[in-house]
Amino acid sequence: MHPDDIEKTAFRTHHGHFEFLVMPFGLCNAPSTFQALMNDILGRYLRNFVLVFFDDILIYSKTWEEHLQHIRQVLALLQLNSVFLKKSKCSFGQTTVGYLGHRVAVDPEKIKAITSWPQPVTVKQLKGFLGLAGYYRKFIKNYGAIAKPLIDQTS
Repeated sequence: MHPDDIEKTAFRTHHGHFEFLVMPFGLCNAPSTFQALMNDILGRYLRNFVLVFFDDILIYSKTWEEHLQHIRQVLALLQLNSVFLKKSKCSFGQTTVGYLGHRVAVDPEKIKAITSWPQPVTVKQLKGFLGLAGYYRKFIKNYGAIAKPLIDQTS
């Protein structure tokens, strides 16, 4: 990439300001313009249920009903701002997605580890289980209420 063009690749995320020294993913123009536009349009939803990076808009939700509502909200804002989507690049209602070269999903092996964990008989074993299960607390509805009786046993 020509040094005069590096600043044209600048983009801002909630982690800071970045510039590419080489053109990423075969893009040839305006990644920062799209990112800035999406930040303006979807700003109130970013990191609540929407992630935007380059030309990807990810909508994530806890329930199917919530997901449908989130999709409606995002599509309405895009339409209001005359942003068009390429139908062939869209997919909806996915349980896993490819994002920045990664497959994003809960690892079935981790779920298996939690569900097949032997019943703890010591406080140390219980703390070990709670440590593993606690990692997923954001994804388990009412985790605090469910885990409270177990947590109470650790003191």
